[in-house]
Amino acid sequence: MEEQDQNIKLPFFGITRIFPYVKRYRWIMLLMIVLGCLSSLIDSAYPLFNKYALDHFIGENTLSGLAGFILLYVGILLFQVADNFVAAYLCGKVEMSVDRDLRNAAFNHLQTLSFSYFNQNNVGYIHARVMSDTGKIGVLCAWRMMDIVWHGSYIICVFIMMLTVRVSLALMILALVPLAVIFILFFQKKLVVLNRRVREINSRITGNFNEGITGARSIKTLVVEDRIQSDFEKDTEDMRVTSVRTGRTRALFTSTVTMMSAFALAIVLWQGGQLTAERLMLIGSLSVFLSYTLYLIEPIQFLIQTISALIEIQVNIERLTRLLNTESDVADSPEIVEKYGDTFRPKRENWEKLFGDVEFEDVSFRYPDGEELVLEHFSLKVPQGTNVAIVGETGAGKSTLVNLVCRFFEPTEGRVLIDGRDARERSQLWLHSHIGYVLQTPHLFSGTVRDNLRYGKPDATDEEIREALRLVSADGVVDKMDKGLDSDVGEGGDLLSTGEKQLLSFARALLADPRILVLDEATSSIDTVTERAIQEAIQTVIRGRTSFVIAHRLSTIVDADVILVVQDGKIIEQGTHRELMKKKGAYYELYTRQYEEMIVNLS
Repeated sequence: MEEQDQNIKLPFFGITRIFPYVKRYRWIMLLMIVLGCLSSLIDSAYPLFNKYALDHFIGENTLSGLAGFILLYVGILLFQVADNFVAAYLCGKVEMSVDRDLRNAAFNHLQTLSFSYFNQNNVGYIHARVMSDTGKIGVLCAWRMMDIVWHGSYIICVFIMMLTVRVSLALMILALVPLAVIFILFFQKKLVVLNRRVREINSRITGNFNEGITGARSIKTLVVEDRIQSDFEKDTEDMRVTSVRTGRTRALFTSTVTMMSAFALAIVLWQGGQLTAERLMLIGSLSVFLSYTLYLIEPIQFLIQTISALIEIQVNIERLTRLLNTESDVADSPEIVEKYGDTFRPKRENWEKLFGDVEFEDVSFRYPDGEELVLEHFSLKVPQGTNVAIVGETGAGKSTLVNLVCRFFEPTEGRVLIDGRDARERSQLWLHSHIGYVLQTPHLFSGTVRDNLRYGKPDATDEEIREALRLVSADGVVDKMDKGLDSDVGEGGDLLSTGEKQLLSFARALLADPRILVLDEATSSIDTVTERAIQEAIQTVIRGRTSFVIAHRLSTIVDADVILVVQDGKIIEQGTHRELMKKKGAYYELYTRQYEEMIVNLS
């Protein structure tokens, strides 16, 4: 879900929204402003040294005071070098600090949001908010601000010094400034539009290239190479045409700026030359005007470009602010946070023991972005230690129940009770710390096997880790790895097969010794031989624990205490395997169909 980022608004609008993350560096930024003003003042004063040298040493044909002149010039030069060094250091510090603070704030806030946010926003969008937008805001608070300070103060200083040297000539040059601003704004607007267009085309080319590589197998099996190639060539041609147009506009822009600078220079040479010839102005003063005129248009150009960049960055500010202002639709009340703590500051001393009794009390539910109820007036008691199996066709809504148990979503109506109390009366972290969840698509973090398993229990010993591996028949996976528990699993566990990742994620969940265990089709990626071994371990592990098993292979849940059959988001049958088979309803059809398919595959 991406916003419309094409609207150009007034600069600085919205910057106050990020002020809380910037104000801690306000004294550093104030020093940056002072140093930037000093640097521009010194830059604007250099032509005055030339004026003095021409009028005094050359005009009067004397070397009197040359040593002092040189010492003053070198002293000011060294001061400016030190000034620029400190200013650049402070800019870098502010940029990195603001970037870090915003990234931490955004990432920490993401940890507090519910599943619905991640369902509605793709990974690329979220990644751009945390990484790209924060970086651009950091640049804004440091280098962009310094650009505005330096160029703005330089222009002001130049005009003041020109007025002190020759008012009439200064006013002539000043009269050209509005015309220069109009030309620069005209071209800058066109360049902003063209550059945005280039970025859009480049993003499309990158996306098509990525799909062409990652989807190579599908492309070849569908025999659509010619279509893919045609689309890619169309995009690259579009990029060529737009880039050439951008380059032509930029060249015209540069030529126009150069022409305007030359025109201003001609005015100074014409009027200043006459004044000098009539001895109404010294040659040094003419030199000052030539220097100022030559370097005046460029700061105006950069100042306008910087303001245009601020307009663009405003979009980044608004997108990041929208993320930071997003409230989770699953949140603990202030009273609960006060007693139990929050995700980052838990008060574990106030946490009660969880036993595992779960009850759905007249629960109705619709997803935050949905309109229809997917669960309606559902009630079910799940005593401690009960094994609940949830079955149904793909996409039937089997995960809804466990999402409510885990409090990833809140009921639209009714209550989910944990140990006889509404789950909302205790903190999310308290509940989540007692739940072991094995996903259908396993995910391992970059690092070693040991590091990954210790996410379930940070202080687990190697003996405890190996016992968890043994219980799920994953010890063989680790034993065949070169470094055992110290073996690296790769990014996302890419060095392991899907089945091996599944076994390790299962061991990780068990290592935490959860009171509620959720298996979301956790054996779907494991071969039949391994599955038989793990089923025995599961029966041992779930004893005494409340477990919810979302199953695709119905043969794995025939011993469940209660089986819930889900269809179109509704629970249409519930009971034991024997009871449901006697009804000869939806469960009976699912089971017999799978059994027949198994017989066919074996034959």
